[in-house]
Amino acid sequence: MDDSRFHRPRLGLERVKVERLDPPRRFRVGVHGDVELLDCGRIALDPDEQISFATDSGAEYDVARKEWGFYATPSLNARLDSQGLRAVLVASSSGRYFVLLVERGCESDFDRYRKREQLRIVSWLDSTIALERLEEALEGR
Repeated sequence: MDDSRFHRPRLGLERVKVERLDPPRRFRVGVHGDVELLDCGRIALDPDEQISFATDSGAEYDVARKEWGFYATPSLNARLDSQGLRAVLVASSSGRYFVLLVERGCESDFDRYRKREQLRIVSWLDSTIALERLEEALEGR
């Protein structure tokens, strides 16, 4: 991390275990196999450590490790929202489910991607009302 915005001692980056893949592993995904992803590396966290990922616009996404696993997202209806991210549960045409984070203002880009990849929106998970409705529906089973 050569970016001067990051101050290593303050962030404790000397503790973070980073394995960079150079060159990155390249692989194709998507319904049509036309999306190439680059696997750039691995970050290993100890319990009660957190890593934040940031976009150019300033939105942040945190992953926190616990002794039992991970908090895969910050709170869906509070921190994510305050960071300009919207969680959505989608289903693929092959029967796989994903929680995606859509940057606020990029919904039209997401909609084009969703249609191209044949993803169906199961539920937006970005408001207290939507989450309460989902909880009520699940309790009524």
